[in-house]
Amino acid sequence: MAKKPSPEQETKTPAPGGAEAANGAAPTLNVLAQYIKDLSFENPNAPQSLSNRDKGPAININVNVNANPLSETDYDVVLALNAEAKDGDKIVFNVELVYGGVFRIQGFPQEHMLPLLFIECPRLLFPFARQIISDASRNGGFPPLMIDPIDFAQMFAQRMAEEQAKGKVEIPSVTN
Repeated sequence: MAKKPSPEQETKTPAPGGAEAANGAAPTLNVLAQYIKDLSFENPNAPQSLSNRDKGPAININVNVNANPLSETDYDVVLALNAEAKDGDKIVFNVELVYGGVFRIQGFPQEHMLPLLFIECPRLLFPFARQIISDASRNGGFPPLMIDPIDFAQMFAQRMAEEQAKGKVEIPSVTN
């Protein structure tokens, strides 16, 4: 009996309308590896920053996604998260995480590649990155920072609109 891959090793994503690739195989999106590329937690005013305060700090979270081809089918997708907590003009804590994944994408039409790389791949990485940020803030002496879910589709649409406005990318139009 053949051993079936674990869900972490393979995620099959069917093509729209049940379409299959030219070779008859269904398109696939496989997670080959996940890794922390960079992790930094700064608590510059400890132990004073750990004292009880009347109100919580203002938290600013920045998110960025990048993708680079490794081969014809393999891609390195990197999710960068930066969370800075401030009380007035004083930094309470700052956590930066660059979390990556290596994905094998096969059988998808070329026009689906950017959405896969900038929406689906970061969507798969996000829960793990969120947990790392939560653990880092808790281990730094603060309540766990639970980042709200991120709408990667909206981020992608905004990024594509900005690139189109700059004249760098041409977005294909869809006609009915």
